Amino acid sequence: MSTETTRAVPVRGGFLDVRTRGGLGATGPGGLGATVPGGPGPAAPADTGAPTLVFVHYWGGSAATWDAVVERLPATRRTVRYDQRGWGAARELPGPHDLDALADDLAAVVTALGLERYVLVGHSMGGKVAQLLAARRPSGLAGLVLVAPAPPEPPAHVTEEYRQALAHAYDSAQDVGTALDHVLTAAPLPEPVRAAVVRDSLAAGAQARREWPLRGIARDVTDAARRIDVPVTVLAGERDQVEPPHVLRDHLLPYIPHARLDVVPGAGHLLPLEAPDAVAASLRVLTGERAEVEEIGEVGEVDA
Repeated sequence: MSTETTRAVPVRGGFLDVRTRGGLGATGPGGLGATVPGGPGPAAPADTGAPTLVFVHYWGGSAATWDAVVERLPATRRTVRYDQRGWGAARELPGPHDLDALADDLAAVVTALGLERYVLVGHSMGGKVAQLLAARRPSGLAGLVLVAPAPPEPPAHVTEEYRQALAHAYDSAQDVGTALDHVLTAAPLPEPVRAAVVRDSLAAGAQARREWPLRGIARDVTDAARRIDVPVTVLAGERDQVEPPHVLRDHLLPYIPHARLDVVPGAGHLLPLEAPDAVAASLRVLTGERAEVEEIGEVGEVDA
């Protein structure tokens, strides 16, 4: 993976440390970014023919959630990722931490980097944030990849009781471990990855940790989803207990009828960590690069 740079992007109440790759951050307003330690050397020339991929993590995640996916993309692919408001390096940014605030932050990142053509890649909560920004029809948006996304219409099981219980899912390392073992994944994660997930899930401000389960997950954004007019690919884990394929079929596709739904066999909710090959292969196809047959052969297309 080529060297990433970081750049402080101004947002309401402070800055987001945005990690970029493929030449982004080296030029443009604000000057040079700072090199992230551990890179193999100078960044490869950017692939200017493909859209930039802008990653938006899930509730409990971070920019690092996408590590394995980014590593599987060509070194020339331009990528953008950051910790969302209230999480990780952005933990101290003030509220509100609602979906509109997160979509505003995402818009600020795209604007600050001067992206002329880009695809939003949102996972779970990040998928709902991406839907909201896409509904604004911003200049340069070329597509949307929703990875195990929260659907625009809240399913019936998202009751008050469900939301109150979910709000305590990350209260302790033990609670996070229980969620990983029994809800979030279909198979055990490698221990270093699991440890990083636990750290990320605990690295949140109190308001950010509770905003999504108590309010965001139950918010109906179907009116916004109907305004999305760019190509949309939806990836669902076959064994996802949070947003299973049938939920996305019933609560997302009716509002984004032109979306393509692909099911990843054997995978749970944390697709960027459980099935990075499938996620990366889908992104490579979407951005015009021919993926190897064996990479995409295990992803099943589901007719809308």
